[in-house]
Amino acid sequence: MTGNSLHFPSKDRVMDGCPPEDLIHVLTHTSGVWERLRGKRLFLTGGTGFIGKWLLESLLWADHELSLGIDISVLTRDEARFRKDFPHITSHPNLRMITGDVRSFAGFEEPPDFIIHGAADASAALNRSDPLLMIDTIVRGTRNVLEASKAHHVPRVLFLSSGAVYGPQPPHITHLSEQYCGGPDVFHPESAYGEAKRMGEMFCSLYYRLWGIETVVARCFAFVGPYLNLDIHFAVGNFIRDGLERRTITVKGDGTPKRSYLYAADLAIWLWVLLVDGEAGTAYNVGSEEVVTIAELAYIVSDCFKGGRKVLILGTPDPTKSAEQYVPLTSKARQHLNLVQHIGTREAIQKTIEWHRATARRLS
Repeated sequence: MTGNSLHFPSKDRVMDGCPPEDLIHVLTHTSGVWERLRGKRLFLTGGTGFIGKWLLESLLWADHELSLGIDISVLTRDEARFRKDFPHITSHPNLRMITGDVRSFAGFEEPPDFIIHGAADASAALNRSDPLLMIDTIVRGTRNVLEASKAHHVPRVLFLSSGAVYGPQPPHITHLSEQYCGGPDVFHPESAYGEAKRMGEMFCSLYYRLWGIETVVARCFAFVGPYLNLDIHFAVGNFIRDGLERRTITVKGDGTPKRSYLYAADLAIWLWVLLVDGEAGTAYNVGSEEVVTIAELAYIVSDCFKGGRKVLILGTPDPTKSAEQYVPLTSKARQHLNLVQHIGTREAIQKTIEWHRATARRLS
């Protein structure tokens, strides 16, 4: 093991971040990745978000366990806050924080070997309040990252896109494949996020075809796990919050929309494999095919608490309308890269609840 200042606990202890058993899980299922990254330089945007923290912690765990000597630089707009909130990540000697905005950062002191571009969270609030800022952050930020990649001859970039690029899922399609050519409604302001991600994907395609930068696109769907924010627009997070606070788990709609949730540790596995082995110039769906309605999800969350929690569904289903869906088909990732869902929905929710409980006990 490396002799650095980052002290990982044994797997039966709770650490400040991701559960050690989950980091072991990631390492176990990414054995072909790490030799490809040994001694390399990585650059990450969006490192302070839900996905970014999972990537950072799993990378630092792998570096610790395998003595990889990886150098990781993270672009952040608020370095002081990130250091304050996540000292167990930012104290690692191989991690460098770069303060700046993804739309305007000047480039790299040392060109990285790999870039993971994940800046711009799927914030429904920002999408409603300032869709132009949402578009600008994603579109100009992605172009800036790719321009820097071109200028510094960075060979490979993983772009974290979204299933939102498909627009509304037709009722006759149970699982969306990468070949589906739908799109967001450009006359609806809340489509800003999905349409901007589509433009980001176009940039990735062009920079691959014009300048040979190996761009891989990960179309991310819905996830659950430690670090999930419980107080924004994610239904699963809201239900877990209600359960933890011993309140009625409230479904604000009619409960019929269909979703699927990939556990964050499985998500990290998929993204690391895509970074090194994904086919350049193409996109992969990243998510779970295990469908649950929002009503079913509420009851699953309820069942994860001892004695259960009361579930209240405020809306009434309209039999004349098809249920809204947001579920990927992941056969491309499965067949090309042997990527599978290891942790089912119920277990994923239970693990997320346990992490939030442990975090609350540690902070109390």
